[in-house]
Amino acid sequence: MRRRIREDEHTGELNIVPYLDIVTNLVMFMLLSMTGLISLGVVNVSAPKIGGDAAAAAQAASDQPKLLLTVAISRKGFYVAGASGVAGADAPTVDPARPPTVPLRSDGKYDFDALTEQMKRVKERYPKETNVIFSADADVAYETLIQTMDACREAKQRQPDGSVERRPLFFDVSLSLVG
Repeated sequence: MRRRIREDEHTGELNIVPYLDIVTNLVMFMLLSMTGLISLGVVNVSAPKIGGDAAAAAQAASDQPKLLLTVAISRKGFYVAGASGVAGADAPTVDPARPPTVPLRSDGKYDFDALTEQMKRVKERYPKETNVIFSADADVAYETLIQTMDACREAKQRQPDGSVERRPLFFDVSLSLVG
């Protein structure tokens, strides 16, 4: 009889440490990049509130009539309207047959500076109001909507010393349905 020498089979171990290093680095990179992206890409807006008990109580408590400021973005320019006849409009709604409150500039671009001036005039008349409702035509670019929100949220004024003074205007933004 022959004796067989049995050798232990050496299969080796799988070294997963490099894989864990890569996965850990990827997870950390993705978390850090997402937090930076989230903080830069968020615009706070809300849906218009539909009346209820709280809305009725708030309206009854208010001495001044409700403004319901609306800024509509169209291919012709900006329409600014309110329930109490803002911007010289006698109707609380946006009428496309009328010329826009803030028409396009001569080069065909939106006049955000004129819109900010219009918002300043409205704010002087309604200093406690902070709400604005935006609507836009379906073919208006997203960038235009964001720039319009920025133009209505705050007014910037350069001071003689070179600093920039920021004055809040209408910063509680709601988006309405696009018609």
